[in-house]
Amino acid sequence: MAALKNVISLYENLKTEWSKQEINLDLCENYLNQLKVGLTELMFLPTTNASASVQELVLARNILEIGAFHSIAIGTKDPQLSFDRFERYMVQLKCYYLDYKSDLPESPYKYQLLGLNLLYLLSQNRVAEFHTELELLPPNQLDNPYIRHPVSLEQYLMEGTYNKIFLAKGNVPAQSYNLFMDKLLETIRGEIGTCLEKAYNKISLPGAARMLYSDPAQMHEYANQKKWVLGPDKFYHFSNVEKKTDEPLPALELAAQAIEYARELEMIV
Repeated sequence: MAALKNVISLYENLKTEWSKQEINLDLCENYLNQLKVGLTELMFLPTTNASASVQELVLARNILEIGAFHSIAIGTKDPQLSFDRFERYMVQLKCYYLDYKSDLPESPYKYQLLGLNLLYLLSQNRVAEFHTELELLPPNQLDNPYIRHPVSLEQYLMEGTYNKIFLAKGNVPAQSYNLFMDKLLETIRGEIGTCLEKAYNKISLPGAARMLYSDPAQMHEYANQKKWVLGPDKFYHFSNVEKKTDEPLPALELAAQAIEYARELEMIV
């Protein structure tokens, strides 16, 4: 009982800080670290029929939700750390959202975080896992704005209509989606940039900016990352980029095999 009271007290402190206009992210992280230890003393993630009160389960879920949002909030400092933490929090939260949905009152943040998880998988180019997670959701939840957004993005990806994805950046259902949207756009630009290197010997600065959906400042930054050098003619030259040549088909070998098969069929007949 003392352990539960301690966790509740820490959670109230965390919730108070998280509700402020100017959030102290370091203080929140300190509370979260203490709460992770405190939750291990409670039945916060039951795997058997052992008794676990609704109060404990809801309390643990609320803490994990703030933890997931906190991991996104620190994304500007350390994106990879942010991604890793978010994924760990979502692994635990899905238990409450999916396995215990009939035992607990629905969280107001459920669909936002499930949608964020789908967008996170897209941003990491983990499309197969995206579809696996999507299949866990009932069909009537797919129209939820938080879920519909990443589903639409995945459709645009499959169609190759990248312009719609870049336009969707200005129409996210919540501010928390911006971190993963930025990562998704970065991933798409990387794929387009690789294709440009393979398809062209050179491309003009305006042409590259148009293909990469970038303004001039973004284009220069991206070119520096890719180590593209802008020549005096205002073209990026890719002649020094190794291009994979198509291997010639072994025509003679294939023809010999076809003739041999024909002979064998003739003998059978």
